[in-house]
Amino acid sequence: MRSGTYAVVTGGGTSGHVLPALAVADALVAAGHQPETIHYIGAQRGIETRMLPDTEYPHTFLDVVGFQRSVTRRNLGFAPKMVRGTRAAIRMFEDDRPSVVVSVGGYASMPAVFAARRLKIPVVVVSYDRTPGRASRLAARGAAASAVAFENSPLPRATLTGAPVRQAILEVERSPRNRTMARESLGIPEDRFMIAVMGGSLGSGVLNAAVAEYLESRSSDELLAVRQIAGERFAEDIERFDPSGHGVLHQVISYEYDMPAVYVACDLLIGRGGASTVHEVAVTGTPAILVPWAGSADNHQVDNVRWLSEVGGAVLLTEDHLDDLGVEIERLRQDVAARSALSAAAADRGKVHRSGALADLIERVAVTSDTS
Repeated sequence: MRSGTYAVVTGGGTSGHVLPALAVADALVAAGHQPETIHYIGAQRGIETRMLPDTEYPHTFLDVVGFQRSVTRRNLGFAPKMVRGTRAAIRMFEDDRPSVVVSVGGYASMPAVFAARRLKIPVVVVSYDRTPGRASRLAARGAAASAVAFENSPLPRATLTGAPVRQAILEVERSPRNRTMARESLGIPEDRFMIAVMGGSLGSGVLNAAVAEYLESRSSDELLAVRQIAGERFAEDIERFDPSGHGVLHQVISYEYDMPAVYVACDLLIGRGGASTVHEVAVTGTPAILVPWAGSADNHQVDNVRWLSEVGGAVLLTEDHLDDLGVEIERLRQDVAARSALSAAAADRGKVHRSGALADLIERVAVTSDTS
């Protein structure tokens, strides 16, 4: 760890944890802290190993694995790797003691949290799911504060701060001029109705199959464009519809590195119910159909989406009703007023994420640490 660390931000494994972690770091930089004083700690097997090197933030990746709910040999390595990871974090903190450790959850966050407890460094838990995950619940027991995105959080010492959203997403403005520029960068013609499909950082076979069925029925549609973020597991196997360009324009990519452009360019987004997707849809005011993953722990993705759908800020479509996806797409495609209503309601929900309260809370905890 570099000398002079102000905050350690920890968590990872999937972009659902890495993106909020980077958003926390961005918020601290916006509050006046230098990027080199914010250290990221994640896992060697996570997507953070590809995402962090392109940032200004110093980073460390520990050899830890998550505990699987099913019986698997991988669980045999959980405890010893967690112990070794915690010892490594303790050595780092003893060498350069941070003022605060900020946990965004996930198994990759636990070594830094355990090390902070051992050395009496205050922890701030950032919880952006409506139903907090196991790592967040565990970390919050001894945390100085819990920064939460939803009211009535079950976590102790909870403060409603809004969710961590990356600065690039906070700056998204869905204006006609920006739409034109974003479409040019993505290769989407101005006259096409653009649907963005994203199944989470790992992709979704269920969502990909439903989209394929819809595209089959619209393959000759020359006024339709679909940009499908399919996930690395699935991208190579997905059939591209009419690559000649005489029908639907179908782009398939494994991972999207320019989400701000996608939010600006698309007319409709189809996604899962992960916290990052839900909060980014809200803060950008993007009309969306959200399909919660049926296998999510404690069904938390349904709770996330309901935060938007219950105020008319998104269409909630469960997996057992995915046969209706095409009908819902065409309904919204033909109804500009309905899309505008979704956009306005989502943006109103997203105002809480622009408050700056998250960085303020972290700084208050850090000051308490420095003066104790």
